[in-house]
Amino acid sequence: MVRVQERTLMPETVRDTPTILTVNAGSSSVKWAVFRVDDSPVRTASGHIERIGLADGVVTVTDPRTGQQERRVAQVLSHADAAGWLIKRLTETGEGAGIQAIGHRVVHGGHRYVDPHVVSPEVIEELRRLSPYDPEHLPAELALIEAFADRYPYAKQVACFDTGFHQHLPPVARVLAIPRRYEKQGVRRYGFHGLSYAYLMEELERLAGREAARGRVILAHLGNGASMAAVRDGSSIDTSMGFTPASGLPMSTRSGDLDPGLVSYLARTEGLTVDQFHHLVNAESGLLGISELSPDLRDLLAQEGRDVRAAEAVALFCYQGKKYLGAYAAALGGLDHLVFSGGIGEHAAVVRARMCDGLEFLGIHLDRAANHANAAIISSRESRVTVRVIRTDEESQIARSVYRLLAPDVDQ
Repeated sequence: MVRVQERTLMPETVRDTPTILTVNAGSSSVKWAVFRVDDSPVRTASGHIERIGLADGVVTVTDPRTGQQERRVAQVLSHADAAGWLIKRLTETGEGAGIQAIGHRVVHGGHRYVDPHVVSPEVIEELRRLSPYDPEHLPAELALIEAFADRYPYAKQVACFDTGFHQHLPPVARVLAIPRRYEKQGVRRYGFHGLSYAYLMEELERLAGREAARGRVILAHLGNGASMAAVRDGSSIDTSMGFTPASGLPMSTRSGDLDPGLVSYLARTEGLTVDQFHHLVNAESGLLGISELSPDLRDLLAQEGRDVRAAEAVALFCYQGKKYLGAYAAALGGLDHLVFSGGIGEHAAVVRARMCDGLEFLGIHLDRAANHANAAIISSRESRVTVRVIRTDEESQIARSVYRLLAPDVDQ
């Protein structure tokens, strides 16, 4: 059972150097960062624990000042083990001495939790109830909350919900075309990658001004998980992921949108159970399933010239992305700004080019050299749409959210 204390007096040593720890858990990874609290959170340490549960797990620690990375292989069997490793490191380096608050990315908040929320027994109970909504993420996130509550009982923990950015989806984009009774049970389109999208919109306003951020914007978060969002007047009006993160674009191992009739077909012909089908569309599909080679787009780009399966996987990913760009431009009634982000969106110039190819009728024209260089603005002078590449930073967004919620509790 998760133990959450409402408020515990902090040791004096903690008061002297207040910091915020952010914990961003994926289904098989944990990203973390430590932020010193000044006028705003300032990152002082960060790292990434990958391939949790496998023998060849990788732990990466990054120095924010120099960008230098230290990588080593480490077997981390569970998210609880990942928390133990991180707590040990924070203790040994002294980085954990001043932790006053811990912000967690929580993938699903259901219809009840939208804004960042201080973790309480009531919140934990609701997240446990929601676990069937997202069995890949929520149980692991709850395990992390429990581990850090044990080690830092004086620190407030804050849940930051990935679904929150899409809270104002209009009914036409929110409701699923199934019997209404299911909507009353919370079955609807929620959308995800919300922390990334919130950060990108703040960055767009910082870089291009408030008017730009209030315009017609498409955000493309393209990574191992991939989605797009249509944003107007600063609010999400549609997004490619729906009730679960498996819908929308094809991803590294997730299928993206499928014909629902496939469920009954595979049940009849192969005897697939619900759990087996769930594993199929979340862990065996997407780029991995199509290519039969790798879930990593970099591997497929390297192989597409000599393996038709790799070429078809890349082509499908780019084609589906182009379709969503066109669809969301239609939903927005035009387009002013297109933002690429995520590991693929930030670094794969060829993917950006292929997704935008043929969309000149929408006013999208890329500058080939700028795109190849991963420049901040990759659209040409003749382009009516400004196309940007912005590095996303979910950890900074979590830290900002925690600071805004708890200040002046988290302050010097």
